[in-house]
Amino acid sequence: MSKKLKLADIAQLAGVSKSTVSFVLNGHAEKHRITKETVERVLHVVQENNYSPSVYARALKSKKSSTFGLVIPDLLNLGFASIAKELERLCLASGYQLLLASTDDDPETEMRAVDNLISRQVDGIMIASCLTSDAFYRGLPDDLPLVFFDRSFESSDFNMVTTDAYDATRLLLTKHTKNVAECVFIGGQLELSPSKERYQGYVDALATNQIPLNQDLVFNGDYQPSSGYDMMAVCVDELGRLPHCLFTASYSLLEGVLRYLNEHDLFATAINERMRIATFDNYAILDCLPLQIDSIEQNCVELASEIFDCLQKTLSNSQYQSKISVKASLHQRSH
Repeated sequence: MSKKLKLADIAQLAGVSKSTVSFVLNGHAEKHRITKETVERVLHVVQENNYSPSVYARALKSKKSSTFGLVIPDLLNLGFASIAKELERLCLASGYQLLLASTDDDPETEMRAVDNLISRQVDGIMIASCLTSDAFYRGLPDDLPLVFFDRSFESSDFNMVTTDAYDATRLLLTKHTKNVAECVFIGGQLELSPSKERYQGYVDALATNQIPLNQDLVFNGDYQPSSGYDMMAVCVDELGRLPHCLFTASYSLLEGVLRYLNEHDLFATAINERMRIATFDNYAILDCLPLQIDSIEQNCVELASEIFDCLQKTLSNSQYQSKISVKASLHQRSH
């Protein structure tokens, strides 16, 4: 395999200085009074050796790397994975490379990931943050475009793109909890904005249907499937039976709940007792289950489009400010 030539190699082959080669390649030959013959000689060597300057060399000169950073909590989460896939498509179509970091909802990991992206001179970063305030981000360079999505900070000036989780949850559960005496809530970290919105939607739906709020039926952990499994185990143990109605605040938590039902041979019982289950997030597999599970579907394509558009506008105008909320759609399978 032939060695990739550097600027100094081109200069040596053309019999000129490195600065002359640089001036020629960057279109400044005339400005520096470089003769036509010298320009032709340099270009001949460049073409003959298929030379192209490295991405990092171009970035140093232009102060742009044509890369964007994306920071998400969990690459295995289908919602974040869908958004990441669409953002990558949008980046490539616009001449950008997407650099991805997954944080496992760990604040220290998130801050290190952002610092690493900055060290790689990304032109902007899109972040679904697990931090509870924007203090860390306010300490970053003012000229670094940032767009936050899915999770928002209270009283923050940063640009944000979120799903209207409150309205979607309230609407779905108002229909879902009609004529029931109880509804269990299984959620993630309550300090995160989507968790707060989904929980408040649950609370207000119960109030609409005049169902008393029972804190003994409210469980919060994190958004991992194992947490859904553990919270369902505690719920069944405390009730001594399956709940009549259940809402999980994410598909990952639902996964844990379904695994619990399967491992404890409770699927048939849940079906026979017409247990009502609803979840935030929607995937096609829910159409194939014997349990009829109502769900809320985020518009991942529209979210990605709004995130990318917001980042580009921030890149061209540092004063650009936007708070965008994307509506979700409801899937009602139960009757």
